[in-house]
Amino acid sequence: MSVKHVIDEIMQQEIRPLLAVDIIEQLHRQFALLSGGRGKDGAPIIIFPEYSSFSEVPEEDFLNVVTYLTSIPSLDAASIGFVIVMDRRKDKWSSVKASLSRIAGAFPGNLQLVLVLRPSRFFQRAISDIGFKMHKDDFKMKVPIVMLNSLSDLHSHVDKGQLTRELGGSLEYCHSQWIHHRTAVENFAMTVKTTAQMLQRFGAALAETELPNDVLCTKDLLTAHTDKHTNLKDELKLALKQGTTLLGCIKEQAAKSENHQLNPDEVENQTTVERLLAQLDETENAFEQFWCKHHLKLEQCLQLRHFEQDFREVKVSLDSLMDSLTGLSDIGDCVARVEYLLKELKTLEEKALPTLEKAQLHALHGDQLIQSDHYAVDSIRPKCVELRRVSDDFSNASNKKTDVLSKSLQIHMGIDKVNQWCESGIYLLASQAVDRCQSQEGAESALTDIEHFLESAENTELTELRNLHNQYEAVLSEDIKANVLKALKRLEDVQEMFQKRHVSLKRLSAKQTRPVQPVAPRPESSPKRPPLKTPPRTTGVQQPLARRASDNTNSGKPPVEADPKKKNIRKAKGGIKIEVMHEESQGGSTHVVVTSETAESLSNRRRYGQESVLRSHADALSSHHTDNTTGL
Repeated sequence: MSVKHVIDEIMQQEIRPLLAVDIIEQLHRQFALLSGGRGKDGAPIIIFPEYSSFSEVPEEDFLNVVTYLTSIPSLDAASIGFVIVMDRRKDKWSSVKASLSRIAGAFPGNLQLVLVLRPSRFFQRAISDIGFKMHKDDFKMKVPIVMLNSLSDLHSHVDKGQLTRELGGSLEYCHSQWIHHRTAVENFAMTVKTTAQMLQRFGAALAETELPNDVLCTKDLLTAHTDKHTNLKDELKLALKQGTTLLGCIKEQAAKSENHQLNPDEVENQTTVERLLAQLDETENAFEQFWCKHHLKLEQCLQLRHFEQDFREVKVSLDSLMDSLTGLSDIGDCVARVEYLLKELKTLEEKALPTLEKAQLHALHGDQLIQSDHYAVDSIRPKCVELRRVSDDFSNASNKKTDVLSKSLQIHMGIDKVNQWCESGIYLLASQAVDRCQSQEGAESALTDIEHFLESAENTELTELRNLHNQYEAVLSEDIKANVLKALKRLEDVQEMFQKRHVSLKRLSAKQTRPVQPVAPRPESSPKRPPLKTPPRTTGVQQPLARRASDNTNSGKPPVEADPKKKNIRKAKGGIKIEVMHEESQGGSTHVVVTSETAESLSNRRRYGQESVLRSHADALSSHHTDNTTGL
């Protein structure tokens, strides 16, 4: 049963025009009372006891009291009709006549029978007999009026058990207690009605309440409604306590003695209180059901506002982290820069970890709200999806950036390895003394250095740079690709230099060193002496310089002396002519004729010439590759 249905039932109950408290003074006069007795067919009995000032009772007071008394019995009992018992044994006929006339003219209920105990004094009884016969038709009553001479006559019409002791019956009746009970019952009924009205107004206010859009207002509304509900619960408890106490008082009457039974009016009071208590209990249950739904909605609203507030905070943090991640470059121009970027990325990931965990927990909280049949499922589910999407986007972007930076680091480290190896190789080539390579032992030593250095290229995995370039080409920037290609080109050039040097040294180490033959000096004064013949050589592309010198000596014409040093050599006395052969770094061979007065001068001149040739070539190659690797 809904709270509205229960409240409407209470509100639609018969509204009595008067309450006992409204006419409490008139009731205390006791000129009319409802004792609770019933006629033979269950008709309620209203007693007009002896009351000397009955004729002085104002018409309004009489009408109020009689109307109130006729409203007390149930509708079923009232529909049968009322039985009026008038005790006028001590009055005059005039009082009987006035009472009958007032009742006939103003009785609000349905009359069934009027029983009158006529005056007991002889003269008044005689007058009443004559007067009643004469004025019987003047009373205009459609019900029989029975004039009774004694209580025994009355008992023939009404059972003694339905009459009070004043009328010779056994029905216990206390007018003050009756007024107290009636007042209490009516107060309880009014309390129930007032409580129902309060519940109705509060329920209507709850139903019309708009849910707030922020946490603070939702908390305030929940607190206000909870306080109001608590106050109404207290009112309900007081009403229930009041009704329970009243019901106990009514039942206490029946417990006075074993044979005592409640009269019909007391039973009616008991029934009324029990009915009101039942209605109050139903009202409370219905209202509690309505309140539970409303309270749950308010709590869910507060949960939703907290969820939305946390969602906004987490979303702002995730967006900020995403912006920081996007602003972090995934390209570095050197190893140090890439290592710095990786460190920054790791720091950002550590910073983002609490936010990501909070986002996951918040999404799980949203799932729990959805599973608990939250009324705002359609609002919660998209936010959970958004939190997981943004978290996944950040994690995926971070992993991708870490992967790109890691590959970039490998590439830059490979470039550095290649550049370092090339620089070391160029230095090695430039540092090899040419005069050492003229002997077999020196050529083999230089060859060993070359081979060891070439093996170091394999140990340092220089070729891995090309593999990395091919493997990571899709994620590398154009600048890094250009740097890789420059490094690889430089590597190829240096390796080519080493290969050529290796070939030259192999030839020199495999070739037998020809001994130096001393030649007797020819005096300048003997021009007709045949020149020293040098056997022809097939290696090399240049004609031996020694042969050219011999031919020039045998010719009849003196040679053109362009070089002052050569001129001084020819004019020296006791000079020794020596033929020296050495291999150039590019694999070619040449013959150089050096003349010197002394062995020390010859050695110095040979060393200077060899070192200057190789050093100039190495410097030129190093300068060329340094220009190519400037961007690395």
